[in-house]
This record gives sequence, C-alpha cells and structure tokens, in this order.
Amino acid sequence: MTGMRWINRLRRDESGATLTEFGLVAPILMIMLMGIFDMAHSQYTAAQINGAMQKAGRDLTLESAGSQQDAIDQRVIDQVKTVVPSNATVTLEKLSHFDFSDVGEAENFTDSNGDMTCNNGEPFEDSNDNGQWDANRGSSGIGGARDAVLYTATVEWPRLFPVAGLIGMSDNMTLTSSTVLRNQPYDQQNRVISIGNCP
Repeated sequence: MTGMRWINRLRRDESGATLTEFGLVAPILMIMLMGIFDMAHSQYTAAQINGAMQKAGRDLTLESAGSQQDAIDQRVIDQVKTVVPSNATVTLEKLSHFDFSDVGEAENFTDSNGDMTCNNGEPFEDSNDNGQWDANRGSSGIGGARDAVLYTATVEWPRLFPVAGLIGMSDNMTLTSSTVLRNQPYDQQNRVISIGNCP
C-alpha cells in the first residue's frame, strides 16, 4: 500500500513541470535569438559599408584622387573593420567606364555564328584595351576626367553566431556594396576603342 501511495503522490506532483517545459522551448528560443542577432549585425554592417562607400566614391571623383587612392581605400577598410571580426577580408575593386550606360555592360562583338558567345575569331570592341573580350567593359582603376567609376567593396567574415549551420546556411557571411560616380571634368575625356578578335 505504501508503494501505491507513493506512486499516486508522484503522479500528482507538478513541481518539475516548468523545468521540463523550459527544456523543450529553450533550444528553439536560443536559435531564434541568435538568428535575430546575426541578422541585426549583418544589417548594421551593410549600413556601415554603404556609408563608407558613398564617402569614398565622392573622394575618388576629385582630380587629386589618383595620388590618394590607397588612403581612401584604407579609410573604407578601417571603417568596415570597426564592426566585423578582425579576421574579415575586405576586397575593393574600381572599374572606370566612359559613360554611365557602359557600367556592367559587356564589350560589343559581332556574333557571326549566332551562338551568343564571343568565339571563332569574331571581332569585338576592346573598350578597356586589355586585348581580350570581357563581360564587363570597365577598365581597372579610377580612369580619367568625366569617367564613370564603379567602386565595389566585398566583405566576408565568419558568422558571429553558430546558427547558420543549423538552418543550412553558409558559416561565412558575405556582403557587397557598390557606388557609381562620375569623375569631375578636370580635363577632356578621351575614348579610344581598338578592335580585337575573339579566341
């Protein structure tokens, strides 16, 4: 009889229910919180990168920018590194174009065989004068007077919270920001397009 009383008493005892319920809910709550913190950090970092790129883009349009490129790039890197881990990588790329309409455009070529690919010796306009057909006709660097410059920063770092692997995302976070501005008209713009042949 004593054993039955003890079992009945144990069956009515609810003193550990809260702990059990918390044990079921806690993992989901922690994953949600880490996901929110990860998203918030990514959004804040994106805002920092965009701000740094806008300022750097304006600085690069000045006539004196040629001698200050390294300092401008370093300012972008320093500002971004204030909000990302120290092992983050920051990659900067500058492509100059004759006009805004050239940004992101491929070099023109005569598609003789109709396969939509530059090949078989088809002639192309070598807009960036590098001797090969490119899917982006921009020239490396900030170009000259009146050129439109596409300035892009790509930042990659290991995520701060280990939630990505739990939901099938990459363990690294990558953000890209770009700005396009025209250089000041401090000189005459010069455009020379040579003709090359596709491989």
